[in-house]
Parts: sequence; structure tokens; C-alpha cells
Amino acid sequence: MTFTTSAELLAKMTLEEKVAQVGAVSIVDLLEDGVLSPAKLRQRLAHGIGQITRVAGWSNLSPAAAAEAADAIQCFLRTETRLGVPAILHEECLSGLAARGATAFPQAITMASSWNPELIGRVGEAIRKEMLAVGARQGLGPVLDLVRDPRWGRCEETYGEDPYLVSSIALAYIGGLQGNDLRDGVGATPKHFVAHGAPEGGRNEAPVAVGPRELRDMHMVPFERAVKEGQVFSLMNAYHDLDGVPCAGSHELLTEVLRNQWGFEGVVVSDYEAVDQLRRMHFVAADKADAAAQALEAGIDIELPFIDCFGAPLVEAIRSGRLSEVVLDRAVLRVLLSKQRLGLFDTSRPTSSGDLGVINCGEHRALADSVARDALTLLQNDQILPLARDLATVAVIGPNADSVRNLLGDYAYEAMTGHPDTSTPSCSVLEGVRRCVSPGTRVLHAAGCDVGGQDTSGFGAAIEIAKAADVAILVVGGRSGCLPVLRGYAEHGDTSGEGRDRADIGLPGVQEALVDSIAATGTPVVLVVIDGRPLALERVAKHANAILYAWLPGSLGGSGIAAALYGEVDPAGRLPVTLPRNVGQIPVHYNRHPSSNKWHYIFGPNTALFPFGHGLSYAKFTYSNLRLSAARVKSSGVIRVEFDLANVTDRSGTEVVQLYVRDMTSSVVRPIKELKAFRKIAVEARKSTCVKLDVAVEALAFHDRSMRRIVEPGAFELQIGRSSEDILLRETIWVDA
Repeated sequence: MTFTTSAELLAKMTLEEKVAQVGAVSIVDLLEDGVLSPAKLRQRLAHGIGQITRVAGWSNLSPAAAAEAADAIQCFLRTETRLGVPAILHEECLSGLAARGATAFPQAITMASSWNPELIGRVGEAIRKEMLAVGARQGLGPVLDLVRDPRWGRCEETYGEDPYLVSSIALAYIGGLQGNDLRDGVGATPKHFVAHGAPEGGRNEAPVAVGPRELRDMHMVPFERAVKEGQVFSLMNAYHDLDGVPCAGSHELLTEVLRNQWGFEGVVVSDYEAVDQLRRMHFVAADKADAAAQALEAGIDIELPFIDCFGAPLVEAIRSGRLSEVVLDRAVLRVLLSKQRLGLFDTSRPTSSGDLGVINCGEHRALADSVARDALTLLQNDQILPLARDLATVAVIGPNADSVRNLLGDYAYEAMTGHPDTSTPSCSVLEGVRRCVSPGTRVLHAAGCDVGGQDTSGFGAAIEIAKAADVAILVVGGRSGCLPVLRGYAEHGDTSGEGRDRADIGLPGVQEALVDSIAATGTPVVLVVIDGRPLALERVAKHANAILYAWLPGSLGGSGIAAALYGEVDPAGRLPVTLPRNVGQIPVHYNRHPSSNKWHYIFGPNTALFPFGHGLSYAKFTYSNLRLSAARVKSSGVIRVEFDLANVTDRSGTEVVQLYVRDMTSSVVRPIKELKAFRKIAVEARKSTCVKLDVAVEALAFHDRSMRRIVEPGAFELQIGRSSEDILLRETIWVDA
């Protein structure tokens, strides 16, 4: 059937065909013994479909077979259905295409630790190429939630706690994923709208209690920038409720803010099963038909991952008069327009790119390795690092020392599915150390314990090899994943990831006791942390000569970790989150209100163990000669900051210079300071450079007592430093009305 516009196509649709366009079908429901079933295609897709869920990610098909299945599905829809409307094929892409054989990039929190948007933009480009190769046109990412509670298992999926850093990394990733023309790109889907990173008690999907001003000036900022600056293709709702209103049913969020205020023109997809949660978790819907009506009226256009409420219950809601068909038409039109934006109606364009050679290619593996190295964050160092390559004996100890699996984030294919991805090259920390040391060095290994268990029987072997070594490299931390946990916490299972929330944020299991035991031998201890959440390390930090935080660096991560330990690369990462001393300090993010810092606890401080932005280099830098372009600026102007950065050591190094702003006096309480600019700079030994940073005065805006977004005139202190706490240069500027 021919048509000229999406509106004309909509006018030709029956009710069943409209409803099909706001639904999705999983690839699992189209397979028979691992092969695409013609009978199931006819049964499930008779009226067409809006989306197909995870052809590559849920099928365990090889990339070639997944591309072939994608082609066949689109061919069926175009030739065997009445209207010939193709589907959008979506995949998860948080740390790479989450499918068999694809490149396992470092987890999102690792990318954020790089403080390197340009590099992460290249990651987005690489993921786009791999997704196009299997016919996927929409990626469910990135996650733009701000971390407010380290107990939350999904901290690792985020870009950290600061809205400016999160926005900077996200915009680069979105640009790489979508490309210059969506007809040749993959539509990004930022999630979870909004404030999903501040759940009650750190429990996933729990209610979120934030005021309307904090919501808009903090949590909404990355989403707003993604919409206005990134022109994102889609958006996904959050699971929780805000002040009693579930995000999935919030007309205020999904229509008033997103569309009417921000001008978003894309599609809103539900998080998986979020529509029915209105009925079975939030209890604001009487039945599935009511849930469907509420979600559509609020502004959700497509239900994922499969047809549930947006199926027969939606038809019932319309035929009973509970929901106007006009509301459905609005969503269907958005879906059709989104398909048009992707070029899906152009039959001259193939479903998959056919370029299967890009999947897990050498270039992409090298890029993944570069990100992992660029994100390595040296927290403390008493000059033991870098290690000499010719030490006589090195002990590599800990549950993550010889594990490649535990280098992965929760949305990596193996972690999500449990299927080992043997096609992906890998390097554990133990293997990385073996590659770095001299031929005459003995490398001894003992696990000591597992990640989350209570068994200490392996301590003895670990202690013995530590006694025999010149240095003990302890590789500790957690295990990230998404697989179901039976009967609550599984002591030998995943310790972070979706649904893996923890009341205690120290090292899991008996790992802290293992560190105590190794330190008691007197052998110098280098701690390497493999974990996706901001851990409380106060106890073990006292025993460590050095701490290297590697986050979740991906399957090749051991190579870069060893390279940093032995000085081949300069640790260039900085913390995208605050590391607390203990769980009782939460919340402890750096950009709190001033009164939050007034009182200390009776048995300890309320300050962070390691602050946001912190990270050490093997080189040393000095900051000097701060200059401002003007002492006063207008609210529509730009603040230009210049200063000199000098490397005062005999080795090259990398510094991340950070500019924070403090509003000296304001009509409402403002954060202690806020990050407004940063730059990652490599400086050769004994060289200096002039650093220039620009801040648009508009970036100083906030919502006043009348909830107007304004830039208030007055004095602002500009702070230049190497972390949120290590401020080296200060100057005050006046903003005029």
C-alpha cells in the first residue's frame, strides 16, 4: 500500500494495526529451536509491529545469523503485512552492543572516569557501526541518572554524580551513536527519566524524594541537554514514583516538561514492563487496560519489551470508552515519524549494513583498551608505584586477580545472559602482570577468597606467597551482573548491577579481612579495585601503599591495569563520584548544600575519603597566573578563564583541570560548588601550557523561589583545581543583570 506521509499512513490503519505500532515483540517469541519461524512471524506480526526486542542480544545468535534474522523480519513486515510498515529493532548498548561476539567496552562509570568526552564519542561511533551491522536501529542508552546513593546497584551504569560531567560524556556518546544523519545512525534512548539514581534506601525502583527545584536544577539537567543539544531520538521513563506519581504515568514529566517545555519530538518508550507496574507495583491502575490508558495519556508511546498492556487491554480501553482513540493516534503518529527519521521506509536501504567485519574488530578492541587505560584512577600512592619490572617476586592475590568475567559491567553480554562469549579476546590482571614483568621475575598467585563468600580457608596460601614477595598486588572488589538472584542475596553471585543493591558498601565477603591479613605480613600492598559502585575503603586504605581504582574495565582490562602499575601509562582517570568513608555518610556527593557540611559525626568526619574529581598522576603539576577576561560580565555573556599549568617532573603526565563555581549570595540555597568546565591535558616533562576554559553565564542559572529559571546578578567565586576539594586558584567575578 502506498502513502506519502506518516499522517496519511495513520489514516489507513485499523485499530488493530494502530495498536500493533505501539507494541513490541521479543525475538525469543519468533524463534523455533533457535531459528526464525515463519509460522510465528505470521502469528505475531500479522498486523505489523512497532519494535522488535533484541534480535542479537536475546537470541544467542552469531552476528551473521542475527543480521540474517533482522533482514528476514523486515522483509516479512514489508511484503507480508497489509501496510508494509517496517519495525524498529532495538538493542541494549550501555557498554557496547550487548550481544554475542560484540566488543565488550568498559562499563559506563569507567567511561565517565576518563573525563574524556572526545574518546567516549568514538566509543559511540564504534557501537553504532556494530549495531548497524546486525540491523539494530535504536540503542537503549545512555543512562543519565545522577548517583546519589552508592548502595544502589546500578551506580555502575551511570556517568557519575555531577550533572555537568554526566551531560558532557552523554552528549559525546549520543553524538557518536546517532551520527550526523539518523538514516545512517542508531537512535539513542537516554534513561531513566527522571532521578532514578536517588532511590529510597538505595533500593532499585524505590520511591525518590527530591524537591521540584533539585529535580530541575540537578536530575533533569542531563536529560534536558540531551533533548535540546543532542536531539535524542527517544527517551525512556524511570520505574519509581516521585511524590506518589509513577514516572510511567506522569503527564507532568512526559508531556508538560519533556514536550511542551523542552520541545522533544521523539518517541518515549517504556522501561521494560513499566506500564504494567502501574497496576502491580504502584497500584494506581485497576487493571491492564487502565494501566495502558494512563501510560498513553501521560506520554508513553511504545511499551517494551513485549506486548502486554498495549495489546488486547489497550483495545478494550478504547472500545469501552476509557481511552480516546485520538490519544492512541498521537502515539502511533510519533512512532511512524520516528521510523521515517530512521529512513526505514526507504526500501533502497538495507536492514543491516552487511559490514560484519566491524564487530569486535581490532580497531574497536584497541579503542576499548584505550578507554580502560584512560579511566584508571590512582587514589593514593606513597611512591611505591610505578613498580620496577625486575622485582624478584610479585604476589598477585585476590578474588578478581585471575578473573576476566569480573572485569565486565552488568550490561555486557556474558554478565546479562550467563553465556560465555569465547570470541572476545581477554586479559586478566594476573595475565597482564605476567606480561609486564621481566623474564627473571617470579609471579605467584592465590585467590585467598571468593568475591562474596565467608570462606577464609584460602587465606593461608595467600599469606605465604605474600611473605615471599617484594610486593603484594591485591585485586579486590565485586562481580557485576543481571542474572536472577534466588532467595535474596546470593553470597557467591553478583554484588552490583541491576537489582543488586547492598546495605553495606565496603568490600564484599571477607575481602577486607584478607587485606588485613596480607598487610600484617609487612609486604608492601598495592590495592587494585575492580567494582562498579563507589565503595567505602577507609579500613583497607590504611593498609595500602597504593590504591588503583579500575572500575569495570572490560575484558581486556587487565592489560591496562598492569601497564599503569608498571608505569607504562600514566593513570589519567578522575573520580566521577565521591567515595565515602562509610555507609552512614550517605548522601555524600560533593555538590550538597552548605548546611550539610556544618556538623561532623561524633566518632568521625562527614567528609569524603576521596572527593569527586580526585585522581593522582605519576607527574606533578603546578597551577599559576589565573586571568579572567573581565571582572564583570552580563547574564548573556561568556566567562573566559586562563591560567598556566606546568609539569614540574621529569616524566610526561596527564592532568584533568577542573573549574568550579560558587554562588556567593543567592535567593535560595545553592550547592557549595558546582563543576562548570574541565579539560584533560597531557603535558610533557618540564613543560608548561596555557589553559583556557569558557563558561557561558547561562550555565549559572537556577530556579528561584518562584520557580523561574534565572541567572541572578551578584558575585560568583571561580575555583580552579585538580579535584572538588583540591582547589589551587580562586577569583571572584560579578555578574550583572
